[in-house]
Amino acid sequence: MTLEIFPVLFSLLAAFLFAVGAQFQNIGLGHMDSRSGAAITITTSAALFILASPAFLEPSYLLHPASLIFVAVGLFRPSLSANLALAGMKFLGPTLSSTLTSTAPLFGAAFGILWLGEVLTWPTAMGTVIIIGAVMMLTKRDGKAVTNWPLWALMLPIGAAAIRSAGHVLSKVGMESIPDPYFAGLVGFVVSAVVTLLIHKARRDAQPILWLSDGARWFMAASCCYSMAILALNQALMTGQVVKVVPVVSVSPIFTLFLTVLVFRRERITARIVAAVFLVVPAVILIAVAG
Repeated sequence: MTLEIFPVLFSLLAAFLFAVGAQFQNIGLGHMDSRSGAAITITTSAALFILASPAFLEPSYLLHPASLIFVAVGLFRPSLSANLALAGMKFLGPTLSSTLTSTAPLFGAAFGILWLGEVLTWPTAMGTVIIIGAVMMLTKRDGKAVTNWPLWALMLPIGAAAIRSAGHVLSKVGMESIPDPYFAGLVGFVVSAVVTLLIHKARRDAQPILWLSDGARWFMAASCCYSMAILALNQALMTGQVVKVVPVVSVSPIFTLFLTVLVFRRERITARIVAAVFLVVPAVILIAVAG
């Protein structure tokens, strides 16, 4: 049972680090546009992994056929998934977009069962549904919703969720041959950084990336969090099941909201927040103890 809990603990650590990184990115967005910020975050993460290579890189892995799996992951995550999420927010607004993106555990469960042959137990299924409900409850905002968006725009955040879940599954498949969370992150971030910078350079309306600005420093701080989060996530995926890891990582919005309330003090504690906590905590316990 102890060994089964470790993937859940690493997933919780990844969720917390993703939440801290999101707070830093939010501050950075006050200084520069989101596309430039995303380019800085992904590129800095790639640089951090490269700087760590003398201590952690196993050179023989570079020629291993399974490394191509991590290359494939880097081609669409986070570069493509981030762009889809950004486009979804543009068309649908942050509330509906984030609500649809929170369906990632459903895709994770489907991919884990159909692709990897994992078994979805009733406790894990219940915990997954509860977590999705809690996240959706937190993303709901009062007021009238704007509905003048095209129907196809709904597929943007859903596509982002599906791509992220597919990336988790591919990473796990790759680590079955190359059991190295660092190497998986290294290849993925380097490839994604190249793709992101090429796309940014090809855009006619792209603003120049101000690498030495105040905003860039916040995005670089976010990249430090995201780099450690990916290491924790990959460790969880390597030792645990996708159907368990993805739902637990999806509690990141809970951590984000608590940081917003308690540390950054941009919101106040409400009954909705308290209810979400009382839903998520037992849900994570259900997943952790599920056989």
